[in-house]
Amino acid sequence: MAGLKLGAPTPQSITVHGQSRVLEVGFSDGASFRIPFELMRIYSPSAEVQGHGPGQEILQTGKREVTLVELESVGNYAVKPVFSDGHESGIYSWDLLYELGARQDDLWAEYERRLASAGVDRDAPMPGKGGHACGSH
Repeated sequence: MAGLKLGAPTPQSITVHGQSRVLEVGFSDGASFRIPFELMRIYSPSAEVQGHGPGQEILQTGKREVTLVELESVGNYAVKPVFSDGHESGIYSWDLLYELGARQDDLWAEYERRLASAGVDRDAPMPGKGGHACGSH
Protein backbone atom coordinates (compact mmCIF):
# COMPACT_ATOMS: atom_id res chain seq x y z
CA MET A 1 0.00 0.00 0.00
CA ALA A 2 2.82 2.43 0.72
CA GLY A 3 4.74 4.26 -1.95
CA LEU A 4 3.87 6.57 -4.78
CA LYS A 5 3.05 5.04 -8.13
CA LEU A 6 4.16 6.89 -11.25
CA GLY A 7 1.26 8.91 -12.62
CA ALA A 8 -0.89 8.26 -9.54
CA PRO A 9 -3.24 11.06 -8.44
CA THR A 10 -1.76 13.50 -5.94
CA PRO A 11 -3.61 15.61 -3.37
CA GLN A 12 -4.60 19.10 -4.46
CA SER A 13 -6.20 19.91 -1.10
CA ILE A 14 -6.18 18.40 2.38
CA THR A 15 -8.57 19.68 5.04
CA VAL A 16 -8.86 18.45 8.61
CA HIS A 17 -12.46 18.62 9.85
CA GLY A 18 -12.05 18.25 13.61
CA GLN A 19 -15.69 18.39 14.61
CA SER A 20 -16.86 15.72 12.14
CA ARG A 21 -13.56 13.82 12.56
CA VAL A 22 -12.78 13.41 8.86
CA LEU A 23 -9.84 14.20 6.62
CA GLU A 24 -11.04 15.63 3.32
CA VAL A 25 -8.65 15.05 0.44
CA GLY A 26 -9.13 16.32 -3.11
CA PHE A 27 -6.96 14.60 -5.74
CA SER A 28 -5.56 15.66 -9.12
CA ASP A 29 -7.88 13.26 -10.97
CA GLY A 30 -10.94 15.05 -9.57
CA ALA A 31 -11.71 12.47 -6.88
CA SER A 32 -12.49 13.81 -3.44
CA PHE A 33 -12.81 11.74 -0.29
CA ARG A 34 -13.87 12.35 3.30
CA ILE A 35 -11.89 9.76 5.26
CA PRO A 36 -12.97 9.25 8.89
CA PHE A 37 -10.14 9.54 11.42
CA GLU A 38 -11.28 6.21 12.86
CA LEU A 39 -10.78 4.47 9.50
CA MET A 40 -7.33 6.03 9.17
CA ARG A 41 -6.43 4.91 12.68
CA ILE A 42 -7.62 1.30 12.37
CA TYR A 43 -5.84 0.90 9.03
CA SER A 44 -2.65 2.70 10.05
CA PRO A 45 0.32 1.49 8.00
CA SER A 46 2.52 1.37 11.13
CA ALA A 47 4.07 -1.82 12.45
CA GLU A 48 2.10 -1.25 15.65
CA VAL A 49 -1.09 -1.94 13.67
CA GLN A 50 0.11 -4.02 10.70
CA GLY A 51 2.59 -6.17 12.59
CA HIS A 52 5.83 -7.27 10.98
CA GLY A 53 4.36 -9.58 8.37
CA PRO A 54 1.18 -11.12 6.99
CA GLY A 55 -1.16 -12.43 9.66
CA GLN A 56 0.39 -10.28 12.41
CA GLU A 57 -2.09 -7.40 12.13
CA ILE A 58 -3.38 -6.05 15.47
CA LEU A 59 -7.14 -5.49 15.48
CA GLN A 60 -7.79 -1.92 16.60
CA THR A 61 -10.81 -1.18 18.81
CA GLY A 62 -12.05 1.80 20.77
CA LYS A 63 -11.06 4.29 18.05
CA ARG A 64 -14.49 5.73 17.17
CA GLU A 65 -13.82 9.04 18.98
CA VAL A 66 -10.15 9.41 17.96
CA THR A 67 -9.18 12.84 16.65
CA LEU A 68 -6.21 14.31 14.81
CA VAL A 69 -3.97 16.37 17.06
CA GLU A 70 -1.53 17.22 14.28
CA LEU A 71 -0.93 16.46 10.60
CA GLU A 72 2.70 16.70 9.49
CA SER A 73 3.96 16.73 5.89
CA VAL A 74 6.45 14.02 4.97
CA GLY A 75 8.35 15.23 1.94
CA ASN A 76 6.06 15.60 -1.04
CA TYR A 77 4.67 12.09 -0.88
CA ALA A 78 2.84 11.59 2.43
CA VAL A 79 1.48 12.91 5.71
CA LYS A 80 2.04 11.71 9.26
CA PRO A 81 -0.96 12.16 11.54
CA VAL A 82 -0.71 12.38 15.30
CA PHE A 83 -3.86 10.89 16.81
CA SER A 84 -5.45 11.78 20.14
CA ASP A 85 -4.77 8.27 21.48
CA GLY A 86 -1.03 8.90 21.12
CA HIS A 87 -0.53 6.90 17.91
CA GLU A 88 1.88 8.73 15.63
CA SER A 89 4.00 6.15 13.83
CA GLY A 90 1.98 5.75 10.62
CA ILE A 91 3.06 7.49 7.43
CA TYR A 92 0.18 7.81 4.95
CA SER A 93 1.38 8.05 1.35
CA TRP A 94 -0.85 9.70 -1.25
CA ASP A 95 -1.53 6.20 -2.65
CA LEU A 96 -2.69 4.97 0.76
CA LEU A 97 -4.95 7.99 1.33
CA TYR A 98 -6.48 7.43 -2.11
CA GLU A 99 -7.04 3.76 -1.35
CA LEU A 100 -8.59 4.49 2.06
CA GLY A 101 -10.93 6.99 0.43
CA ALA A 102 -11.87 4.91 -2.60
CA ARG A 103 -12.33 1.63 -0.69
CA GLN A 104 -14.07 2.92 2.45
CA ASP A 105 -17.12 0.67 2.13
CA ASP A 106 -15.02 -2.46 1.58
CA LEU A 107 -12.62 -1.54 4.37
CA TRP A 108 -15.45 -0.93 6.87
CA ALA A 109 -17.02 -4.28 5.91
CA GLU A 110 -13.68 -6.05 6.36
CA TYR A 111 -13.21 -4.36 9.74
CA GLU A 112 -16.68 -5.48 10.86
CA ARG A 113 -15.88 -9.06 9.75
CA ARG A 114 -12.62 -8.98 11.72
CA LEU A 115 -14.42 -7.65 14.81
CA ALA A 116 -17.09 -10.36 14.57
CA SER A 117 -14.48 -13.06 14.03
CA ALA A 118 -12.59 -11.89 17.13
CA GLY A 119 -15.80 -11.61 19.13
CA VAL A 120 -15.12 -8.00 20.10
CA ASP A 121 -17.04 -4.77 19.81
CA ARG A 122 -15.85 -1.76 17.82
CA ASP A 123 -15.88 0.34 20.99
CA ALA A 124 -14.11 -2.18 23.23
CA PRO A 125 -10.96 -0.79 24.83
CA MET A 126 -7.68 -2.01 23.38
CA PRO A 127 -6.06 -4.74 25.47
CA GLY A 128 -2.75 -3.93 27.17
CA LYS A 129 0.38 -4.00 25.06
CA GLY A 130 1.92 -6.70 27.25
CA GLY A 131 5.06 -8.29 26.01
CA HIS A 132 5.56 -6.64 22.62
CA ALA A 133 8.96 -5.03 22.60
CA CYS A 134 10.37 -5.05 19.10
CA GLY A 135 11.62 -1.48 19.42
CA SER A 136 10.07 -0.28 16.16
CA HIS A 137 7.27 1.67 17.83
